[in-house]
Amino acid sequence: MIRDYIRTHTNPPVFIISGIVAIAFVLWGVLAPANVDTVASNVNSFITTNFGWLYILSATLFLVFVVVIMLSRFGNIRLGPPDSKPEYGRLPWFAMLFTAGMGIGLVYFAVSEPVSHYLNPPTGPGSTEADVAEAMNLTFFHWGLHPWAIYIVLGLSLGYFAFRRGMPLRPAAAFYPLIGDRIYGWVGHLIDILAVFGTLFGLATSLGIGGQQVGAGLETLFGIPNTATLQVILILAITAIAVVSVMLGIDKGIRNLSLINLWLAFALMVFVFVVASSRDIVNALANNIGTYLQNLPLTSFETYPGNAEAREWQADWTLFYWGWWISWSPFVGMFLARISFGRTIRQFIAGALFAPVGASMVWLTVFGDAALQRLRANPNNPLADASSETAMFVLFNQLPVVEAVSILASVLAIIVVVLFFATSSDSGSLVVDILTNGGDPRPRWQQRLFWAVLEGVIAAVLLAAGAVSGADALSALQTASIVAGLPFCIVLLLMCVGLSRALNQERRTLPRTEEPSPLVGLRESTTRRTRTGPTGEPGGGSTTDISEEDTRRNDSGRDQE
Repeated sequence: MIRDYIRTHTNPPVFIISGIVAIAFVLWGVLAPANVDTVASNVNSFITTNFGWLYILSATLFLVFVVVIMLSRFGNIRLGPPDSKPEYGRLPWFAMLFTAGMGIGLVYFAVSEPVSHYLNPPTGPGSTEADVAEAMNLTFFHWGLHPWAIYIVLGLSLGYFAFRRGMPLRPAAAFYPLIGDRIYGWVGHLIDILAVFGTLFGLATSLGIGGQQVGAGLETLFGIPNTATLQVILILAITAIAVVSVMLGIDKGIRNLSLINLWLAFALMVFVFVVASSRDIVNALANNIGTYLQNLPLTSFETYPGNAEAREWQADWTLFYWGWWISWSPFVGMFLARISFGRTIRQFIAGALFAPVGASMVWLTVFGDAALQRLRANPNNPLADASSETAMFVLFNQLPVVEAVSILASVLAIIVVVLFFATSSDSGSLVVDILTNGGDPRPRWQQRLFWAVLEGVIAAVLLAAGAVSGADALSALQTASIVAGLPFCIVLLLMCVGLSRALNQERRTLPRTEEPSPLVGLRESTTRRTRTGPTGEPGGGSTTDISEEDTRRNDSGRDQE
């Protein structure tokens, strides 16, 4: 009976291998957590030392690739039949892609990252006026165009091959132009398995970060020590909330939770904007965007050659983020594809690239510059010593409001993190099950339940492994992201090649919309004047012959096109 179920509702090689290896990792983490952390740290060190350049170049290549496609004539292609319409309205679509794509991380790092870059920049002494702009530039760099370009590469590939070419909604389908029917063999299964593990460990990073921040909020409000044990309990408890969303399905579950969470996060941001120095924040936003765009080419290719300290900083920040986004890309990209049926390629890229990046820039400026203002005014401000998970709550305590309002803001932040956690887990279980069932976009809830529980357990194991080894719990999550991201970085690069080949095959079938050339009317007018002469008299000669020949050649050329 079980065998028949697996054959009917899953892609057996992908489902069985992914499930067994994931469960084996959990058992390894439970039985020998210190060994897990040691092995992962060694692999992480090898990757950052020898392949950091690959992350840097690839992320920038993905950004250039999606922008070129968006501006090309291929932007008019729909992710579906030519007459298809979007399945979701713009606001629900944006809410789902934003909460799935960034969510927990923006709440976790919005205050702590700008403060960290200001105090400890990759180069220079830190805590100077120049470091204020550089801190926000680096923060925008990590949360701006590059991560969303990574998501779009996979989401666009899957949406195009699944909805336009009628292939299964699985990463291997994007390789059809490269390997043909072998996507249904072991090569395709291997690609999908890599996507499963990228998703699982990318999700584990986000879920672990969410557990840390919720624990910090509870410690701030109620004095409960924010230990690794508490964080593990929180991860498992919030995973149970995600299970409820799994049972409700995508329309009643993810969609509604995403909309609620978007409005709550917006309310929290508006609160900080109003009670902080709003005029200074608006000025800072314009300056931050200008600095980011001005420095984007240089920042995109920076590898700090010959500067060991700066390269260590880059491994802790930029390479961690790029590995996180790449390992997270199967989840976000597939989810983006799943909710973007009927949109044109241009709509898809523009919406997924600029809308969430713009929202992220506003969010980071409101929280980041509010913290930097206070730190510049008082170098001994408690924000300087706050950890990543406590920094936002420390900021709330310093806002010019009564204590009750500050507590309410902290409660709201905890709720936002919990809902981000739940939507990420639910969306992730949907994606992992699509990956393991052969590309069916409407999987069975029992399988989604299995993956949702397993995601939470993996996050708990990683946190516990870091705690047992005595390392920072975040470092264990960072290591998992970087390690899982490397093989899938190669997969994404090959996806760009496959998608380019597939789009070029459509070149001759795409409709060409041409504006009427003013030369046609000009030539016709010239022909008439030459035939009749400048005063209406019949004219002639070679001018008439040349004009008619040009007109015939022009008409012939258009007919051929």
